[in-house]
Parts: sequence; structure tokens; C-alpha cells
Amino acid sequence: MQKRGFFLTHSPINAHFAQNAKDFVVEEISLYEPSGAGDHLFVKIRKKGVSTWEAAQIFSERIGVKTRDIGYAGLKDKNAMCVQTLSFPAKFESAIAAFEHEAIKILDVKRHNNKLKIGHLKGNRFFIRLKKVGAIEAKKLDAAIKEIAQSGAPNFFGFQRFGLGGDNYEKARAFLDGEAKIRGRKMQKFLINALQSERFNAWLTRRIELSHAIRGFGADKIASEYGFNAETIKELNSQKQFFRLLRGDIMLHYPHGKLYVANEPIKEAERFAAKQTAPTGVLSGSQVMLAEDLAAAIENEFLEDIPTSGDRRYAWIFPEELKGEYVAQEAHYELGFYLPKGSYATTLIEELLHSELSVDSSRQN
Repeated sequence: MQKRGFFLTHSPINAHFAQNAKDFVVEEISLYEPSGAGDHLFVKIRKKGVSTWEAAQIFSERIGVKTRDIGYAGLKDKNAMCVQTLSFPAKFESAIAAFEHEAIKILDVKRHNNKLKIGHLKGNRFFIRLKKVGAIEAKKLDAAIKEIAQSGAPNFFGFQRFGLGGDNYEKARAFLDGEAKIRGRKMQKFLINALQSERFNAWLTRRIELSHAIRGFGADKIASEYGFNAETIKELNSQKQFFRLLRGDIMLHYPHGKLYVANEPIKEAERFAAKQTAPTGVLSGSQVMLAEDLAAAIENEFLEDIPTSGDRRYAWIFPEELKGEYVAQEAHYELGFYLPKGSYATTLIEELLHSELSVDSSRQN
């Protein structure tokens, strides 16, 4: 897998990042509040050391509910302190009231009229503690946070998407090429999603490289490197935001809305800079809206023939409530921020540190 691109240009920051219950805290922000009446229970829990799936299995074993009857809006990290909501059939109300487990604490129980489903959340709020941070490095983090708060950040898929060895997308390609057998539709889908994610990340890296080139190269070199004509180069140079839009990019109102084609890049750039819209990248598959014109010329390089429904994903996001505090006596740097659903806190940390993370590096104590 190729290295991801960074939009910030500072040198790598030396800091220790580890996903554990003390230094990585996630709070799920619900899309809606339970009504207080209905045939389902919305149970807010705080868990540590167990994944969402493992928590569901624990509830299944302790109170007798089938795991398929447990709803959740999103999967939360195992190696973190997480607050999230699960839903259960209301008939398990008394069993949940008596539930106890050393890794799971019930914080609240309310009734609602529907089961929770994937995507029924607004986003997530994070607290992350970086360790072994020197004073100079802390100042670099301060500057990086200021830039991201103003400009936003690329919305890469995190390393978690690619498995322990980081090669799930290669397994998917071998399966699709008939060179390997993968048992179970769930595992097949899991691996294919990794391939979609790898192609998205590779496309996003290319577009970040292009955006850096527009800022750093003269018109002649841009024309020779990318084959853009004078009108396109003028359109690109007139844009003030980092991620430059191309004619034919597929935009999406932010933080939600309808997809549409960017036929006027300069006009769209103003809306993007105002955080009203954001460009999207494709998740390869069928029945998906594809880029047009100049944007298509790049996007087409990263399309994959995948027998599943495709989608589009924000290429750029705008983290909110972003703040950092340096605790000099402990050499700690404490971060707080909110991200929309589907975004990875670890990729934001990578951007800040200007360094790629891995499963092994993030789980060191």
C-alpha cells in the first residue's frame, strides 16, 4: 500500500500515541434522542477493552438476547474508553437493569420506537493524549491545530480498515481475480470494503500531490506535468483553499446533502472554503455517480471493477471543537475534537504528527 499524502508541510513531530482506555476516549454523538416510549430500549454504555461486537456478545451471554437483535449506530474501538448507545428489544428491560460487567457500565436507559442501525449517529467526540512531547514539538502541534481548524483536513480511511497486516485489500483483489477463496459473505464484504478504501486513499493522495504542485509550481511546469491548458491553470491558481477543485469534481453539501457536479470550480471553491460544501471521492462499485471532465481523468485511474454497490465519501472534512493543551510537567499534549460520522481520529493524528500509524504502533502502552 502506498504512503498517504499530507496536506500540512511541517516536519514529522515526535510524540507517543497509544490507543488505550486512559489516552483514547470516544463519545458517540447521537443523531437523535430516544423518545421515551416504544418497543426498543436505547442503552447508553461506557466500555473499555472490548469492541462493540464483543460488548454485544457479552450482553447476549448475560441476558439471553440474540446478537442480531442488538442495534448500534457505529463500531467503536476496542482499545479505548468508549461511550456509545446500543438498542435492545424492550422485553429485556428487567435483565438490563440487573446487568453487571467489569468492562461495561450502563449509564442510561430510555425507550424508543425503532432499533438503532448503522449510521444513526451524528459523529464522535474524542479526547486523545499524546506523550513524550517536548516544548518545541508542542508549538508545532499548536500551529498544526490552528491550520486544521481553519482549513479542514483530508478524510483518509484509517489503518484499522486494512487489517493487522495492512493487506486486506490485496486479499480482496486475489479473491476477485479468482486466485483465492474467501469463505463467508461477511468476510468477503469486509475485504472488498478494504479494497474500496485503499483505492480511495490512493486517489486522495494523488489529489493532495496535485494541490501541492499547484501551489509550488509555475504555470509552464503544471502544463507539462499534468497537461492542463491555460484556462484550467488559471482556475486552479485562483482558488485560495489548499485542496484544489477540478472541473467535474463531485461535490456534496457539508455536513450532508445532495451530490452534484462542480461545473464552475472557482464558484465552488468559494463555497468549499466557506465550509458549505466539500469534494468527494469514489468508493468503486456499481450504481455510483462518477466524476466528469478533468476530475474524471484522475478518478478513472483509481476505479476498480468491484461487484458491489459503490458510493461517494467526503474527501475533505472540517473537524470541530478542535483544541490542544500542552501539559509541560508531564510532557503530554492533550487533544479534543469532534468528527462527523465515518471519519477516523487516527488519520487526524497522522496529519498532525506528519507520520503514518499502524496497528502495532498505536497499541503500544
